[in-house]
Amino acid sequence: MISRLERFFLAATILPFITFIHACETAPSSPVGLMLPDGVAAKKVEVLKIYPHDQDAYTQGLIWENGWIYESTGRNGKSGIRVYKPGDPPGLPRVSLERNYFGEGIAKIGGRIFMLTWRSGKAFVFETGQFRKSGEFAYQGEGWGLCHDGRWLIMSDGSDTLSYRDPVSFEEWKRVPVRLGDEPVYYLNELEFARGRIYANVWQQDYLVEIDPSTGMVTALVDASSLPYQSRIPGEDVLNGIAYVQERDSFLLTGKLWPEIYEVRLVPAD
Repeated sequence: MISRLERFFLAATILPFITFIHACETAPSSPVGLMLPDGVAAKKVEVLKIYPHDQDAYTQGLIWENGWIYESTGRNGKSGIRVYKPGDPPGLPRVSLERNYFGEGIAKIGGRIFMLTWRSGKAFVFETGQFRKSGEFAYQGEGWGLCHDGRWLIMSDGSDTLSYRDPVSFEEWKRVPVRLGDEPVYYLNELEFARGRIYANVWQQDYLVEIDPSTGMVTALVDASSLPYQSRIPGEDVLNGIAYVQERDSFLLTGKLWPEIYEVRLVPAD
């Protein structure tokens, strides 16, 4: 009989070769709480504060900067970027994409926000002053998550690989496979760069992976299953959205269609 961890790795190896629908197919079962490879820490979240969140927002990307939240949303006809302060009621989107675009992750560099689209092969650039579009780039494959490490844009596409891209040309510089021990980690989604590490949601899972950007090795699994939100729409209202609050060394976590944002601290698991 194979172990639960072996079943996770088996599923992670097989599922990427099966055609799936982004919004509803089941991803590999969670490895949190199982025996982890050497060098991988087990962490959990400690909730510090809870903020309201627009329950109609299909969250794809989350950024915190100087007391403001920048959030991208998905779904055709509902995709865009909104900006607000924690606790504020939801306002109108600052950017609304045309109906044929399904918005995905965002990254902010100075006064510019880069936004991916899911299957349109386009990334848009918006100026934060008037939120006007100032550029666009083409890329191959799907767009899922996006973050910035101070030099490169780092992009996920739902696979086990992260793509490093030039923020001037959006050309791919290198690809880094992500591994938990010897095994690939698929379904990498929303990304955040913080503390010299990349933090990633794994689609349809209640944990985060902490990744060493130089090697692609997972250095920690963060169990977020203790967040008080209870799913109403299985496979839809999943954990997605990570923003680092540098001044408090905390993280904001939310999900697609969640009514709340949780400010959390990452602590060692018991």
